[in-house]
Amino acid sequence: MPVYLALVLVAVIANALAAFSGGGAGLLQFPALIFLGLPFSIALATHKVATVALGVGSTARYMKERLFDKRFALFMLATGVPGAILGANLIVKVNDQIAQIALGIFMLIPGIYSMCKPKLGTVETVKNRSTKGYVIGGLVLFVIGFLNGSLTSGTGLLVTLWLVRWFGFEYKKAVAYTMVLTGFFWNAAGAITMILISEVKWDWLVPLLFGALAGGYAGAHIAIKQGSGWIKRGFELVTIAVGLMLIARGLR
Repeated sequence: MPVYLALVLVAVIANALAAFSGGGAGLLQFPALIFLGLPFSIALATHKVATVALGVGSTARYMKERLFDKRFALFMLATGVPGAILGANLIVKVNDQIAQIALGIFMLIPGIYSMCKPKLGTVETVKNRSTKGYVIGGLVLFVIGFLNGSLTSGTGLLVTLWLVRWFGFEYKKAVAYTMVLTGFFWNAAGAITMILISEVKWDWLVPLLFGALAGGYAGAHIAIKQGSGWIKRGFELVTIAVGLMLIARGLR
């Protein structure tokens, strides 16, 4: 029972933070699973399955708002889901230590970049919606999808910044797309793949799923109420924290 309560608490905090800032649930949740005794591969698979509930909780709240363009949502699905499936299949062949250090460095860059651009993502500026813009944007989303399927933390934050920087979304709308499309559909594709190729700690999933649902809904609600200015600050803090955490974990 103490372990289950700890799992609920960690899941609520991690997923609320992720739903507010646009990603980073694995910053707390994945290391907690390892700390509580799971081997790396089982912790990874269990975390992947649990993160689907983050998308469900966020979707339940965001669908009440009129923030989505169906065609752009389908575009994100078509470009990101194949990458997530490929990444989940290849993670067993990749040196996790090197991958985490590399991703940690990548995470620091967007956080610092956003801090240096005070107006970035505070208002929506439609751009790169031409064929060329969608091709380049889609290729980058595929790469992020690959990272989403193979690694444990931070890729949702990369999606959020890419939607802001390349397509001109404000942070509030970018986070909504990230939490619904990445948080649910991309994560679901990676989770199904991990179930097929790895072992999942099923009895731990109930508290994790409950905490992720509650945290995802709460974080999305706060994000909607606070607006892009607060989300931008949350994004920057979480991105830098995730980056430093990944680098530190990879250097062990």
